[in-house]
Amino acid sequence: MVAKATATLDQKDHRTDTDCFLGVEKSLKGKRWIKRDADDRQALALAQRYGLPEVVGRVLAGRGVGLDDAEAFLNPTLRTLLPDPSTLKGMDVAAERLGSAIMEGEAIGIFGDYDVDGATSSALLKRFIAAVGGRTQVYIPDRIKEGYGPNTPALIKFKDDGISVVVTVDCGTSAFEPLEAAKDAGLEMIVVDHHEAEATLPPATAIINPNRLDDDSGQGQLAAVGVAFLLVVAVNRALRSAGWYETRPEPDLTGWLDLVALGTVCDVVPLTGINRALVSQGLKVMGQRRNTGLKALADVAGLKEAPETYHAGFQLGPRINAGGRIGSPDLGSRLLGTDDADEAMEIAHRLDELNLERRGIEAAVQEAAVEEAEKVGDDLGPLVVCAGEGWHPGVIGIVAGRLKDRFNRPACVIAFDGDTGTGSGRSVTGVDLGAAVIAACQAGILIKGGGHKMAAGFTVEKAKLEELKAFLSDRVATDIKEGDIRPTLYLDGAMKPKAADMNLLEILAQVGPFGAGNPEPRFVIPAAQLSYAAVVGERHVRGFVTGEGGGRLAAISFNCVDSPLGQALLNSDGAPLHLAGRLKVNTWQGRSSAQLHIDDAAPAW
Repeated sequence: MVAKATATLDQKDHRTDTDCFLGVEKSLKGKRWIKRDADDRQALALAQRYGLPEVVGRVLAGRGVGLDDAEAFLNPTLRTLLPDPSTLKGMDVAAERLGSAIMEGEAIGIFGDYDVDGATSSALLKRFIAAVGGRTQVYIPDRIKEGYGPNTPALIKFKDDGISVVVTVDCGTSAFEPLEAAKDAGLEMIVVDHHEAEATLPPATAIINPNRLDDDSGQGQLAAVGVAFLLVVAVNRALRSAGWYETRPEPDLTGWLDLVALGTVCDVVPLTGINRALVSQGLKVMGQRRNTGLKALADVAGLKEAPETYHAGFQLGPRINAGGRIGSPDLGSRLLGTDDADEAMEIAHRLDELNLERRGIEAAVQEAAVEEAEKVGDDLGPLVVCAGEGWHPGVIGIVAGRLKDRFNRPACVIAFDGDTGTGSGRSVTGVDLGAAVIAACQAGILIKGGGHKMAAGFTVEKAKLEELKAFLSDRVATDIKEGDIRPTLYLDGAMKPKAADMNLLEILAQVGPFGAGNPEPRFVIPAAQLSYAAVVGERHVRGFVTGEGGGRLAAISFNCVDSPLGQALLNSDGAPLHLAGRLKVNTWQGRSSAQLHIDDAAPAW
């Protein structure tokens, strides 16, 4: 059924199988294989100049890295990549106002989103302001009771508590009514955000958002925590200019890069430009375990090795998010902002418990959503939209991501409570879901909504559900038609099993950190044979791969037993398969070796 459903995305693609890598037009996961564009001469020149294996030169060339850019790419530093914060619209005004508030002893309100980007942003500002002698009050809204973004009662509560200036982080760009109410109440608002903006902006002292239409800084890839870090740099500079540090020590801003790295990775923004330096350097700081809360969370999660983007995105991030999804929304921010070891460990354990609970809730909603989508069958269309009464709104974003992966198309999941539903969507490369949701707001279909290219959130009346489906489907279909988009796996080349060794893995690691915008390299072992394959755990398949030229490579494919991929691996009976995947370090009993994590496969005939 799913294979048929992908026809809508395939119909405008006129590639022949000879255009596809190794002729794979439709793999066992329903994807065409395309070799990443890379100029062979450029790849060879990169390899020769920097003493790299040719395959690594190809990886760099495939990511658009030029000869003169390779040094900065392989060794990203803040010194070379950090932009002047003043290039962002509104930055200087915000820095002067916050610097003045700190020096005058004004308490500063911080209103943060309930996800990891919001938690890291609010904790970063809290820590910085405290370090320079200022005072803050942090507020994180309840996802279910208050919804996304600033709300009038919470802002007025800041005013009642004697606060005159409030900073919103990871939200606020589209909060017209609350910011208008805040202005009427005499609050000065500073918005620190990165979500897509409309032509008109709400009233505020400053709106710092590299994605506002009149910002020409070129830093639109930043997560909110990256924008917040630039604000910290700007405020620190303003305080220095005012002589604030003549009688007190100036803080080391790089000590908080672990928070910046965590928020950047978890918000799935492109790891390009300054983001590469923020994450690369931030992971090093994270490895030093200087943040009391992060240290406690890593211990609870069983993280013992040096942290990488995987650990941030799939071990630490989900636990921090669990508080905002199904528990107390401020747990993540409190964890990252505390220096009390006992408090940190207590919160970390609570977040771990909530994460386990979240998994169960997520599984139930996902099962219901998949069942609903599969009932549609061949008429699924370019966009998956599933809705249910009583679904937990805290997990719908995760479920939307699962549906997107399962059906190879953008997906939205809506949790209805009576006549109103909370929706969350996840997109595929080339389809700007945030812009589509904003357009639906402007068309009067949604109560509110916003987001960015790959993710969006919204509120909709049940009576307008079908209208919303039609509107978003038309927008998505246009993007798909114009971009000739369909399920694709991009590959960096082919290699023999004997070429995959620890030396290559160590060199490839320099191409990281990997994530959105800088995908982890994927290679194909052509016409590979499985000398052994068996189920491990409940749903994984592991074995050993051999191929032309000799050599044997350990391999594993996760959560695939019941899929066509898993069955092909288990029942190959010596028949050759093209195996596509990522090379990883496998450490066992103190010994490390290369292992292929199989993502996809296709018959080699």
